[in-house]
Amino acid sequence: MKPKVKMLRMVALLLFFIIFRLALGLPWLQVIPALLIFYLGSGGWQFLRVVIKTFPRDLSTGLMVMWTRTRIWWYVKQKYTIPKLFQQTAQRHPEKVALIFQGTDESWTFRELDEYSNQVANFLYGQGFRSGDVVTLFMESCHRFVGLWLGMAKIGVEAALVNSHVRKESLLHCISISQSKAAVFGSELTEAMQEVQSSLATSLLLFCSGDWKEDCVPPGTKHLDPLVEKAPRDPPPPSPKGFLDKLFYIYTSGTTGLPKAAIIVHCRYFRMATLVFNGFRMRPDDVVYDCLPLYHAAGNIVGVGQCLLHGMTVVIRKKFSASNFWDDCVKYNCTIIQYIGEICRYLLNQPSQDAERKHQVRMALGNGLRASIWKEFTLRFGIPQIAEFYGATECNCSVGNFDNKFGACGFNSRIAPNIYPINLVRVNEDTMELIRGPDGLCIRCKPGEPGQLVGRIIQSDPLQRFDGYLNNEANNKKIAHNVFTHGDSAYLTGDVLVMDEYGYMFFRDRTGDTFRWKGENVSTTEVEGTLSRILSMTDVVVYGVEVPGTEGKAGMASIVDPTHSYDLVAFAEEMKKELPAYARPVFLRLLLEVHKTSTFKFQKTELRKEGYNINLVKDQLYYLEPRQCRYLPLTEEVYKRIQLGLEKL
Repeated sequence: MKPKVKMLRMVALLLFFIIFRLALGLPWLQVIPALLIFYLGSGGWQFLRVVIKTFPRDLSTGLMVMWTRTRIWWYVKQKYTIPKLFQQTAQRHPEKVALIFQGTDESWTFRELDEYSNQVANFLYGQGFRSGDVVTLFMESCHRFVGLWLGMAKIGVEAALVNSHVRKESLLHCISISQSKAAVFGSELTEAMQEVQSSLATSLLLFCSGDWKEDCVPPGTKHLDPLVEKAPRDPPPPSPKGFLDKLFYIYTSGTTGLPKAAIIVHCRYFRMATLVFNGFRMRPDDVVYDCLPLYHAAGNIVGVGQCLLHGMTVVIRKKFSASNFWDDCVKYNCTIIQYIGEICRYLLNQPSQDAERKHQVRMALGNGLRASIWKEFTLRFGIPQIAEFYGATECNCSVGNFDNKFGACGFNSRIAPNIYPINLVRVNEDTMELIRGPDGLCIRCKPGEPGQLVGRIIQSDPLQRFDGYLNNEANNKKIAHNVFTHGDSAYLTGDVLVMDEYGYMFFRDRTGDTFRWKGENVSTTEVEGTLSRILSMTDVVVYGVEVPGTEGKAGMASIVDPTHSYDLVAFAEEMKKELPAYARPVFLRLLLEVHKTSTFKFQKTELRKEGYNINLVKDQLYYLEPRQCRYLPLTEEVYKRIQLGLEKL
């Protein structure tokens, strides 16, 4: 029954009983039980069950959000900034260890981090940099990375945090789109800077941090470290910026096209770090193991933000290492670990070791943990809490699994869903086009119905504003209009989720990761998880490919098999037990490795383009023979028959 119809019925029922009472002169105490019995008998008991089940969860989260909102309101009014909040943290415990860099075991106290960032700020200010200027920061994760962008922020300079893996055209694009006046790069990336040096603007100042070799760096480059060391350690001139002004830029990794620069304002940094801290009940004495890249939000905001704002010690590792992961956790007494994408599966794929049960980790914090390995991960490594959350760098509709619900990435209240104006709306899962009703508005999904997560944009509300990208065209692609009401606008996540009757949300697929075959929608995420488990946690990438003369797209799986050791007969038998016929990959590709983004997302674009074309693919290809349900080699003859529509799939 529609909510409006149900509400009208209840109002009519209430009026009826009021009139009935007045007519018969019955006391109110007799009418109330009758109303309750009638309401429960007409189906209202289901809603009552939801209320009883979720009220404590919703109340505690609501109070936490209200407290965060109050603090944001005050910080906006007082023109606070992240550096100012860090200053307060540093004053509370100046000699506590703030950052540990695993690469050298070097550690900085809060006082040392504060003084280093002051030196950076004073040096740049002396060089003529002022509030609103942009400086590219291009280096691998380390403690200096944090001190550099924090120092820039102290005088209002905005750092463009460039992915250390980008090269040539992408690197030039990142520097130019941000209109940087200078670039600070790590000595480990000298070669990458030399490749683009001739195409850089002549006015761009270059600074190198790290091991200095004058004959290797681009001409005109200055060694930053000794210059910063000479700068005063006193606080720099105050920045005129406020809480809603730009802090830095984070480039979305994506899997296609050039990176997009997402705008991170001081308020967003605070909101993301603080909601995670409060929602997952972290403690100031926690030690966070951060092996994620610091040029992305997960590593630099969700991770390092706990240090800057809440006084935690954060262990920074330059690059994720599955073999050294638990040894590091034991060595540094870590209590919280961060993960993203496929990291948890890589850890499960490692041989057992003593360190994986000797650690003190009580929480795994991140996003992208597949339900297929969730339980195995917690049991093998003895981690009581999975702090899974959902939220892109730039989105305004983040959610969190604050009460350790198995498989969920977050929730929204079913009791008062409009307090946090996000929703799942119906979409065409092939095109991700919004499906609208007769009134022109989007259709909200019912529990159990998959839909795209969207968040209403309210620019006057710090929790619901959309700061967007530097590129207006990119902004337009992420905003839809007339979504909940006529005249409104909403942010499109591009991700398909499913919500249960209690409001818990479960990740289903990213844009383009669902395809239709044999009249059924196939979730690549689910199939990847199943096949990877069958193959002992190896890398598996699933995508849809077009086949002439067929409707929809056939499933294809690219499997990493460098030694060509897989028994495809046994694999097919196991797959039959795990997957319905429509979800079984029609084609297999065995390759040496699969390319991933720096946040461990599979890059599928080239794989989709090449498909099962034997003229383009040099790896071994197989197809699923439907009668035998066995994978047979894809020969040139079979390929031609498929292309002519003569081979039944």
